[in-house]
Amino acid sequence: MSNIETFPASIEMKPNPTITVFERSPDGGRGLARDMPVRWALEEVGQPYHVRRLSFEAMKEASHLACQPFGQIPSYEQGDLILFESGAIVLHIAQNHAGLLPEDELRRARTIAWMFAALNTIEPPVLNFGTTWLFERDEPWHEARLARVKEQLLKRLDELSAWFGEREWLEGSFSAADILMICVLRRLESSGILKGYGNLSAYVERGKARPAFKRAYDAQLAVFTEASKN
Repeated sequence: MSNIETFPASIEMKPNPTITVFERSPDGGRGLARDMPVRWALEEVGQPYHVRRLSFEAMKEASHLACQPFGQIPSYEQGDLILFESGAIVLHIAQNHAGLLPEDELRRARTIAWMFAALNTIEPPVLNFGTTWLFERDEPWHEARLARVKEQLLKRLDELSAWFGEREWLEGSFSAADILMICVLRRLESSGILKGYGNLSAYVERGKARPAFKRAYDAQLAVFTEASKN
């Protein structure tokens, strides 16, 4: 029996997607750029992909703005489909490949809700804290603002940690929601804040231990390393 698979002529094979990434990543190759969750999702489902590297100048050119209206990364192109926003791209990948969304309808809906929670509820105070802590230190109001944004952040982390408890993943098995949530929480690693939440720290480490995460991280790091040589 032949081991070569054949497909009906009516089935059109989709081309591999192309994502845009920083030509020189500003995060120093730490896997914090917005293409990281997209790379991770693609690695989890075994979907090969192409990468187009963009300079900061190229990100503002009309050709890229046609794909990403805000001049950011990543964008996602696959045939006639063009997407932007990392969360939307991860959701699209999860909806079109098995393994990142539960089959059960109720758990699937809750998983998608957690995807929104990661980006809409947890990430804003994380980014506010990071911006104040790292980039506003010389401002006269820095100390007061830092205390305020840290209080807001800790409130959200308290709530997330209390709900998460001893769970392994957000909704039973590993999912697209975990990709987004772990990528958001990783932004706190350098501050040491996550050390106060043992269950969340362990959760992040479980995600980082996944082979697909490591492949995505290494791929993003390779772009930074190569750019640093030039």
